[in-house]
Amino acid sequence: MLGRPENSEAAPYYFTYINQVAGDNPLTTMEKQLPDALEFFAGITEKSSLHRYAPDKWTIREVLNHVTDTERSFAFRALWFARGFESPLPGYDQNIGAKGAEADRISWLDHVEEFRLVHLSTICPLKNLPPGAWSRHGVAGGKPFTVRALAFIIAGHVTHHLAILRDRYF
Repeated sequence: MLGRPENSEAAPYYFTYINQVAGDNPLTTMEKQLPDALEFFAGITEKSSLHRYAPDKWTIREVLNHVTDTERSFAFRALWFARGFESPLPGYDQNIGAKGAEADRISWLDHVEEFRLVHLSTICPLKNLPPGAWSRHGVAGGKPFTVRALAFIIAGHVTHHLAILRDRYF
């Protein structure tokens, strides 16, 4: 449906996430990853959600908060560019976001519900974009993005962090 982003559609760093998405349609990935993620999260308890695999690493709650906040940020960028706004957007510093969230004071179940709702609210507007919107582009944090690349980044970022949770935390 969409095709994969070209190298010019995002800074090289973001292909770490883009390359995590199989196929040509990130919406398919997003729709499949929601029930899989929720099933995985259901096996995590309130107590175990406070686990960190090393002293200087985020807790599981902080990781999920990061995933949710980052998705929200990139979805806004996608909407901004898709609607034709040309003003550059600021960057997003994950460490400032993590510190400001104080994620460990929020229950695990609330984090899971927030992720679910944000993920659904990302999918809906992307599904309804006019065909020409996918190639619209803009600048965020001094880096170029197309809407198509942002959709792949969102899906790949979730995949990336779910793999980290599975591999390093359990």
